[in-house]
Amino acid sequence: MNKLKILLLIVLVLVVGLLLFQNSEAQSHADRILINKAERITKDNFPISTQTPKGAKVFSVNQPGSKMLAAIDQGLADLFAIARKNNYTKRTNYSDYTIFIAKADRTENSNKQYSPDFAVGAAQYAGSVYDQGGFIYAAGMVLAFKPCAFIIAEHTKDFESVSDVVRFEGEHLVLYHNDRQLYNQTADHSKGDGHPILQ
Repeated sequence: MNKLKILLLIVLVLVVGLLLFQNSEAQSHADRILINKAERITKDNFPISTQTPKGAKVFSVNQPGSKMLAAIDQGLADLFAIARKNNYTKRTNYSDYTIFIAKADRTENSNKQYSPDFAVGAAQYAGSVYDQGGFIYAAGMVLAFKPCAFIIAEHTKDFESVSDVVRFEGEHLVLYHNDRQLYNQTADHSKGDGHPILQ
């Protein structure tokens, strides 16, 4: 009887180990797809993988400091609070989000104020006030809806603006999963609408 218990225990350990390995492989495959997409858009590499204190996944060009990670958590907390106020419940957990921190291609806006942004192709913004000659500067950009992922620019100060950008990019993702009609009306800022969307 003891041999049977030991054999069953070994089989159980092997099955659990295999399931964990498969889940890990699937997760790392999804991460690689997101990383490749973020690298293609930003022309950056994201060698750093970490989490915020509350559990959001982060990939970054450099090791983010504790203030940057706390600012991301604060932005998500603000997002979840306004989502609940609007009776949105899907995608309101920290672990639902993956944030990429890209190299800032500029650190000052046209008014010479600190405003880290990354450059991306103009696409639907071509010819608009945002067009800088075939590209635009963005503080943030949605990368994927499943899983929820977006890109923000690396900051060395003014971490309140990090929280704002996280909340604003997160609005698109919350709307996509909770209110597709409002998402469709507000997804494209080239028509002049901005943030905050949710009040």
